[in-house]
Amino acid sequence: QVELVESGGGLVQAGGSLRLSCAASGRTFSSYDMGWFRQAPGKEREFVAIIARNGRTTLHADSVKGRFTISRDNAENTGYLQMNSLKPEDTAMYSCALCLGWGIGCIKKYAYWGLGTQVTVSS
Repeated sequence: QVELVESGGGLVQAGGSLRLSCAASGRTFSSYDMGWFRQAPGKEREFVAIIARNGRTTLHADSVKGRFTISRDNAENTGYLQMNSLKPEDTAMYSCALCLGWGIGCIKKYAYWGLGTQVTVSS
């Protein structure tokens, strides 16, 4: 069993930055692609970014491309999401997952999912 714990969320003004972390227990972190997803109140879960298990391939949603960057450190069993130029529409609960599907496919095909960290961007 793997536990994913997200951290780094908070309240930030528009234009600001946050760095989210996703810490995984166990030794299987490097065996999975890892993704970040978000869900705002009243909206469906949305794909944000995903990174391959070896860290060489990434995919970012068009809505965050150029502003957010996904990365991982397999030695530390930790994934990251650097978020710059934040906008009020980025406000959501952000969760990480160890994926069995790629990109948006991870929403339905995943191995583990974290509880999330809240990001609130004020205008």
